[in-house]
Amino acid sequence: MPEYLAPGVYVEEVSFRSKSIEGVSTTTTGFIGPARYGPLDLEPDIITSLGEFKRVYGDGQQLTFGASGSPMHNYLWHAVRGFFEEGGKRLYVVRVFRPRAGSDGFARANIGAGAGGIAVRARFPGAAGNTRVRLSLRMGQSILGGDTANPTVGALRNDDIVHITDITSPINIGSPPGSGTFYRAESFFDAGTRTQRWRFVSPTAGTLNLSQLTPNADPTLGDQVRVVTAAVTVFSTEPGELPSVWDGLALEPDHERDGAPDSMSAKFAAEPSNLAQARTLPIVIELGTGLTTGLQIMNALLGANAGLAAALSDPQSSEEARSIDLELTGGNDGERPTAAEYEGEAEEDSTVKTGLKAFEDIEDISIVAAPGSTFGLENGYRANATTIVNLLISHAARMRYRIAVLDSGDGQSIAQVRAMRAKVDSTYAALYYPWVRVLDPITRSEIYLPPSGFIAGIYARNDVNRAVYKAPANEVVNLAIGFEQLLNKSQQDVLNPEGVNCFRFFEGRGFRVWGARTISSDPEWKYVNLRRYFAYLERSIDKGTQWAVFEPNGEALWANVRRTVEDFLLNEWMSGALLGDKPEKAYFVKCDRSTMTQNDLDNGRLICLIGVAPLRPAEFVIFRIGQWTADRKV
Repeated sequence: MPEYLAPGVYVEEVSFRSKSIEGVSTTTTGFIGPARYGPLDLEPDIITSLGEFKRVYGDGQQLTFGASGSPMHNYLWHAVRGFFEEGGKRLYVVRVFRPRAGSDGFARANIGAGAGGIAVRARFPGAAGNTRVRLSLRMGQSILGGDTANPTVGALRNDDIVHITDITSPINIGSPPGSGTFYRAESFFDAGTRTQRWRFVSPTAGTLNLSQLTPNADPTLGDQVRVVTAAVTVFSTEPGELPSVWDGLALEPDHERDGAPDSMSAKFAAEPSNLAQARTLPIVIELGTGLTTGLQIMNALLGANAGLAAALSDPQSSEEARSIDLELTGGNDGERPTAAEYEGEAEEDSTVKTGLKAFEDIEDISIVAAPGSTFGLENGYRANATTIVNLLISHAARMRYRIAVLDSGDGQSIAQVRAMRAKVDSTYAALYYPWVRVLDPITRSEIYLPPSGFIAGIYARNDVNRAVYKAPANEVVNLAIGFEQLLNKSQQDVLNPEGVNCFRFFEGRGFRVWGARTISSDPEWKYVNLRRYFAYLERSIDKGTQWAVFEPNGEALWANVRRTVEDFLLNEWMSGALLGDKPEKAYFVKCDRSTMTQNDLDNGRLICLIGVAPLRPAEFVIFRIGQWTADRKV
């Protein structure tokens, strides 16, 4: 309570309205599967486009599992493409990877060997890591200025590696500046002049003070001090794709710019300080134990290219002459991941999580799928595919506010998909059949893809254009040019009652999703939109009433909670989400002595009872037509 201790006027802010509940998003999706590249154990980050997915997880080229395996379509990439093309907006991705025996899947190359060598490797395993990397050295313009009595240097930082040239006679402009020495710059406090001054240290040439240098307005006379930096270029494996370049990197490992490390080894460290860089930087540069200073790194690079020192001093030299090109080799896609990789692990002594367990810390996800995990279900991959399906179902049920989109197996007959459906039962999952035929932009041929990527995008499009309470069916599949099987009404009459959602082709109306049922045997939860709408209501109320925790548990709090929930449900009814011509027919909210006993109150429990009348889809539209006479009254 406020205190009033001195006479005066006190103005206080109070609230005379109930708290509001904001509806949560229902379109955020999580995909899990193998990819060409990308992190395995980092916290997933939001992805909003296919281009963003490519920057982190690689392109859509086919994957090759096993040392002599045949290529398999990159189903995860295709699912992401389908998701965004069908209307999806926000996506999280978890990559799974299973290494081959005797290989960790990383592409590597080395400059030198042992303690004095530099190792360069792809940051993540995968065949996409087999790329070309260029390490270049660059020297800037001379930064020596001032006059003979008071020489100065501009744009110089502690631990910069500099090249100092002593020119005793005029030379032609444009020709090499002559021989010189590499130094490490450091500032020190001069007790005699009580000022901060510069000196340059070399293990071979000793220490050189700035006062010993002779500046000259003519760059062909006097001394020159030029800062040496490194540049790293990673060339793309895709034709026509521009390379990625990082320029202006310091050579000294401990070098800092404005308090942040900016050296080559820090930028491409195995564990960058910036989580975003840990996802997107494509390579790791590891220094041998004998390379602890920038000058030692410089000497290692110069030793790997006999002409590098001369080219570095020549302003007319090409980028290639001042560089060391490396071909990273040895990267591979590993073996095809099994159910163990999809399940993932959560290490107790760290925050590292893999597989589906990585999705458990992300509250925003409403839809989960494992595109491509059922490929080969009828051809040797049955045990893993069935287990992955069960893992998705249990994950969605455990997280409560999610639904799992399940793929049928490729090439399945109606009898086989019915047998698959008969083995699962959940209100938190929906099964779709058959696979979708599209034109592959990678191979320029027609291929069949699992439904989950398209369906997740259609869920999102349906929620945005209509609402989450509208069944995500009778919707066009934008990318489809056909289906693995063209089902007729009689065939769907067999599948629909069992909870297998079908794709159908209708002449003049295109390729459409023609089913919206869960795989539940409980008739109360047989519709996808009903399951998703209740997840939306429950999570919205969950998040919107967190303010009530630890409030005094009495009549005032109960009334406030009732008003908060009633206001939210009234808005839902007015938007058409609930059945009933009056609010009291559409919902009720009870939070009083009738819902709580004294034991509940003594144990700090507030119990609010909410009932809603949701809308179910008009799955069967029936028109009864009969003959009648003109004079008959109806």
